[in-house]
Amino acid sequence: MSSDPLAVLSAPVANWFRQAFERPTRAQELAWPAIAAGENVLVSAPTGSGKTLAAFLCGIDYLVRKLGAASAAQAAKTGDSEERGEGIHIVYVSPLKALSYDVERNLRTPLRGIATQPGGEAAAAIRVGLRTGDTPQRERRAMLRHPPHILITTPESLYLMLTSQARELFATCECVIVDEVHALAPSKRGAHLAITLERLEAAAGRALQRIGLSATASPLEEVGRFLVGTGRSCRVLDAGDKPRLDLEICVPVDDMTEPDSGAELAPTADGAGAQRSIWPAIYPALLELVESHRSTIVFVNNRRGAERLAMRLNELASERAGKPVVVARAHHGSLSREERNSVEELLKAGEIPCIVATSSLELGIDMGAVDLVVQVESPKAVATGLQRVGRAGHGVGEVSKGRVFPKFRADLLEATVVCQRMRDGAIEQIRVPPNPLDVLCQQIVAIAASEEEVSVAKLHALVRRAWPFAELSRELLCEVLDMLDGRYPSEQFAELRPRIVWDRVADTIRPRKGARQLATVNAGTIPDRGLYGVHLPDGRRVGELDEEMVYEARPGQTFLLGATTWRIEEITHDRVIVTPAPGLPGMVPFWRGEGAGRPSELGRAVGEFVRQAADADPAALARRFHLDERAARNLVAYLREQRAATGTLPSDRAVVVERFRDEIGDWRLCVLSPWGGRVHAAWALAISARVRDELGIECDAIWSDDGVVLHLPDAEEPPRGEIALVEPDALEDLVVRELRGSALFGARFRENAARALLLPKTRPGRRTPLWQQRLKAQSLLEVAGRYPRFPIVLETYRECLRDVLDLPALETLLRSIASGEVAFVEVETDRASPFASSLLFDYVATYMYEGDTPNAERRAAALALDRDLLRELLGQEELRELLDADAIAEVEAELQRTHERRRAANADELLDVLRAVGDLTASEIALRCVGVVSPRALLAELERQRRIARVRIAGEERIIAADEAGLYRDAFGCAPPAGLPERFLADEPEARLRVVRRFARTRGPFTSEQANARFGVDVTPELRELERRGELVRGELRPAGSEREWCCPDVLRRLRRASLARLRRELEPVEQATYARFLASWQGASGASAGGGVGALRDQLIALQALPLAVDSWERDVFPRRLGSYSPTWLDELLASGEVVWVGAGRLGRSGRVAFLFREDARLLGPPPGAGPRPEGPVHDALRAVLAQGARFWFEIGEELSGFAAEELEAALWELVWAGEVTNDSFAPLRAGRRAGSERRAQLRRGTRFARRRRGPAPHLVGRWSLTAPLFRDPPPFGPRMRAFAELLLERYGVVTRETARSESVPGGFAALYGELQKLEVLGVAQRGYFVEGLGGVQFALPSAVERLRSQRDDPEEAPLVIAATDPAQPYGLVLPWPQREDGRRPQRASGALVVLDHGQPTVYVERGGRALLTLGGPPFDDDGAPAPWLVRSLQALAQAASEGRCGRLSLERVDGEPLAGSPLEAVLVELGFRRGPRRLVAGAGT
Repeated sequence: MSSDPLAVLSAPVANWFRQAFERPTRAQELAWPAIAAGENVLVSAPTGSGKTLAAFLCGIDYLVRKLGAASAAQAAKTGDSEERGEGIHIVYVSPLKALSYDVERNLRTPLRGIATQPGGEAAAAIRVGLRTGDTPQRERRAMLRHPPHILITTPESLYLMLTSQARELFATCECVIVDEVHALAPSKRGAHLAITLERLEAAAGRALQRIGLSATASPLEEVGRFLVGTGRSCRVLDAGDKPRLDLEICVPVDDMTEPDSGAELAPTADGAGAQRSIWPAIYPALLELVESHRSTIVFVNNRRGAERLAMRLNELASERAGKPVVVARAHHGSLSREERNSVEELLKAGEIPCIVATSSLELGIDMGAVDLVVQVESPKAVATGLQRVGRAGHGVGEVSKGRVFPKFRADLLEATVVCQRMRDGAIEQIRVPPNPLDVLCQQIVAIAASEEEVSVAKLHALVRRAWPFAELSRELLCEVLDMLDGRYPSEQFAELRPRIVWDRVADTIRPRKGARQLATVNAGTIPDRGLYGVHLPDGRRVGELDEEMVYEARPGQTFLLGATTWRIEEITHDRVIVTPAPGLPGMVPFWRGEGAGRPSELGRAVGEFVRQAADADPAALARRFHLDERAARNLVAYLREQRAATGTLPSDRAVVVERFRDEIGDWRLCVLSPWGGRVHAAWALAISARVRDELGIECDAIWSDDGVVLHLPDAEEPPRGEIALVEPDALEDLVVRELRGSALFGARFRENAARALLLPKTRPGRRTPLWQQRLKAQSLLEVAGRYPRFPIVLETYRECLRDVLDLPALETLLRSIASGEVAFVEVETDRASPFASSLLFDYVATYMYEGDTPNAERRAAALALDRDLLRELLGQEELRELLDADAIAEVEAELQRTHERRRAANADELLDVLRAVGDLTASEIALRCVGVVSPRALLAELERQRRIARVRIAGEERIIAADEAGLYRDAFGCAPPAGLPERFLADEPEARLRVVRRFARTRGPFTSEQANARFGVDVTPELRELERRGELVRGELRPAGSEREWCCPDVLRRLRRASLARLRRELEPVEQATYARFLASWQGASGASAGGGVGALRDQLIALQALPLAVDSWERDVFPRRLGSYSPTWLDELLASGEVVWVGAGRLGRSGRVAFLFREDARLLGPPPGAGPRPEGPVHDALRAVLAQGARFWFEIGEELSGFAAEELEAALWELVWAGEVTNDSFAPLRAGRRAGSERRAQLRRGTRFARRRRGPAPHLVGRWSLTAPLFRDPPPFGPRMRAFAELLLERYGVVTRETARSESVPGGFAALYGELQKLEVLGVAQRGYFVEGLGGVQFALPSAVERLRSQRDDPEEAPLVIAATDPAQPYGLVLPWPQREDGRRPQRASGALVVLDHGQPTVYVERGGRALLTLGGPPFDDDGAPAPWLVRSLQALAQAASEGRCGRLSLERVDGEPLAGSPLEAVLVELGFRRGPRRLVAGAGT
């Protein structure tokens, strides 16, 4: 046999390859001889090693020879269609549609190249066809008439073709290539494909050559068996040496527990403060890497992270460049295929240097020449890491360059181990799921539908040839056939109808009517997952949660949605009912599909590394494991701190169970173990069951890759570590019992039943609502649960116990603990150890660091944490930004007995005060006595009874309890008074320490200087001793402090609780009146002028764009209220410059409404709503035609359209204005208003032509008129328009709700805005929360608006606000309801009407014209008949506004529908400045 691998190829194919490439790769050298020999082959090689060409080139060579021979046969007119080369010969299956498109495109190169070679002309005739879910029907029909020689498809599309008429196309098939086989083998999708391949072979009527391609797979023998099935041999060709990796772990900060040291702090959402985070150090480091490489892919582990990181990189690059720059784009599964392709092409073309991606770019998609891959956070698995880093240097023999940036210390630990195993090629083992019965059901129906009658024996043999079903027993197959044949009664569940007919006599099956459509409409194994709606108890919608999170949730748990914490009250079949839980730490919503748990074999490696690395030298560790210097120091410090805290490191040989009390006093039990999430999830279920059974309490069990945390809120005794020691033999029963009633089991059962065609869709492409699927699945489960052998129940248990959870690994671990092979170490600590903190870090840190939550939420969450976790998050115990000053004052008043409840009312109580607080001066004692008693008398009484003593401390007289005279003598050398009993003067050991301890326990944080000054001596040694004993802590504690303070831990706990209580009150949604006060302040309409001038007006108009208001309202109400001394010339200047335009928005009486738009924003925002129908008529058309040629003055219009009467032209022009079709470069025509009759504009002449002045156009016709259509030409797609609307409404109102969208007449309503608001939330531009009570549950707000809204709660004394009813800063009748009146009268948002707001509440409404007034604040008169104080305040504000000319002239005639004359209010109004007139009271202009 020739040593040249090209020798097996024909001359034209070999010659083309020699010209195109220097030499074959190792994979090609091994593959071509074996493929040419007809063997089944699995080729394993690194990414970029030419595997695809290795698989295809022999097939292309075969087709070139066959078609060449067919061409000769055609010339001789001999041979059948197969001999002529017609039909599908090669099927290529890819798990990704995008990969299919890549391969189809890349095949053009060899086919065209070979066709240019002598003798290779037949290659030009080779047809390549692509069949995926996106293939149009027209192309599918064409494929039936003219099948390709090479078919490129996906597993699902191949299944559909074999179940349809296209099955006949495969009669000529000879070879099947399965790419990225490692991605299919361990999943149900792979099991589905395995049967599909057997069906393909049956359709071909011959044994097919099978070729598998994989970059990362282990063990290869198992993958080979999966590829070829039972009873066939597979030659495994491993061309993959150890990966060539340039891989390094980078930590951009010196200390990951203090990530701000040496790095800029991350600004908080409102820009007012800073939050500690490693991200501000990561962003510049990432940007430097991006800028120093031509093309970079940054991988993150979730979609939100991809969007956020891309945005931050662009912002940072723009800041450095001084102009907008795009260096990165996000790429993830939520984007459309077109958008993903666009992003990929931008990188390939060099138009952007970076893509930030999730797993969407893992598999072998050709991304061209990528120089660098950056992984933010551990990739979690070796195979994943290799796939991702393999994107760099995606070429033969190239080194793949990667950099990994861990986010916290536990992440650094895992990343170190994963990266080392990546270098060693130690890939996790693939496990093929055995006998997935739901997949079997679907395939049986498809097989029956594609053939008239199928022997069960033949079916059994076919299925067992597929490797996942190699051990399928006849008994189990019969159970499945029984179910599909309708054996189980269907009275209780109508959907459980037969799908096939099983003739038990002939032992055959045949399809029921509709079986083919059922099998094709419901094809595949990818579950139809969705979102649960989240609702308040009254039905208002808050948002949505991913199904997989809801699986693990239970009533009582709290979670975060946006910036607000919610408590789950109930979980129904289609929604989660919640109530606000402000300030409580909540679970961050997740989507488990975005990140798999750590495999148990990786867990073992992590444990082994932990054992060895704790004593390693950081420099040696850095060299061996390719860590940068800071990463090595952080890692070693992390391990050593853990060992110091618990004595034993959790490892592959030790499980540590740590218990401690949190700051609230509840017990927490942490099982620290490296074995990974699938093991810990099962362990958490078992422990929860044991706690409930043995202790009778419910516990929250949170699991992660690093262990399990149990929160035991009702436990009085410390929990025993043995509670985690589940008997290995009882484990499965315990977990199965816990599973049966869990949401996880119910959800997986629904997915499996749908896969098994028991919950089918009725029409292709139409998704059954998720709530209907759940309801049906619940009913089916109730029926199926009565039958222990029901196949889908069995399959759900198998999937949960083996695929979702790793029960075998947990059982092995528990047996190792029982045998002593793995130590089980129990420790009780004062605070969470570093590893336990990392467990809790998963629970909170994403919220603390990566969200854009307002300061109050972040402070409340931090205060609710354990102190050591707080230290992990904040770097040190710096509570200065967290503790509330008022809370400190309140607690200190309690401790110092100055609070009213704690003051002394008699001599005995005063003595108790002295014993509790210690030495006090006479003035200090006075503060601690109730006001009705005499402190001097009480002291005199106590002195007569010899119960107190006077001593001198720090140079002043203090009073102490007499029985403490010896204590103070020994502490400070105070001379006790004579005559005290001997027992009062006994020696006191550690006297000064006792006094200082009491001093610390009776006050808030204090400095050393304060303590020294109190006692007149240096007590620093005592303070340090108390700190050593754990009786004092030190940190930056007191708000506005400048140095570190001391504090008793118990006092600090009280301070945190009190601060948290205050913060939680602050986090509650504000009342609607508070929102009204906020809105006026937010829009600058509360009376504080924003200044004047054109610039100030421009700034105000930005947020007021596209808002239709009556013409006179703008300059009478809106602009003056925001700008103070408003001048119309400012607006005219903006309009004349062309920067701003006005557009009509409907007629309103003799005038109309207009909106303002910045010219650059007009395309995005579109015409304002309310313009009405398009005016039609010859005059209108003539005006449009003239103005289409450019802007015109009125006299020019008249000259060009002289055939129409001036009055007719004028009327038509204004109709076009109010319809939004015509505008003007001045506001003067709108100010003037259109007159009732048009004056004739004829040129009047007397004598000579120049004998007298000519009359100009009327004021309402001045300026240049133009069409608005060019402003709105070529509008962007609907999505960007809604994005612009969302941003505009956020700027205008601060908080956007469903009511806001309704009031603004947004096209498509709130549903259209919702998706864009969600995107703004992901980018951190907006926050979701429940900010305003009584509005829609889904509320979005700007971060700065949230802080400002809450600050309005302080409710300072402020004068009532008189504001126009239609002003957008006046929310009543817009987003808030008007107060209800008993007589049914309701105010209206009418132009010219006024509203008086007192502390945000509407109290008085003045109708348009100023003649009638409605009271809204409650009963207008007190019981004694006097006007209510609130009414007097509001009327006084109204009178003042009228006298200052801020609201026009008022001529009040009626109040609440009754005549004003003679009413009790008449005298009040006169006293406030109104003047009497005939039947009315007058105020304002002209009085």
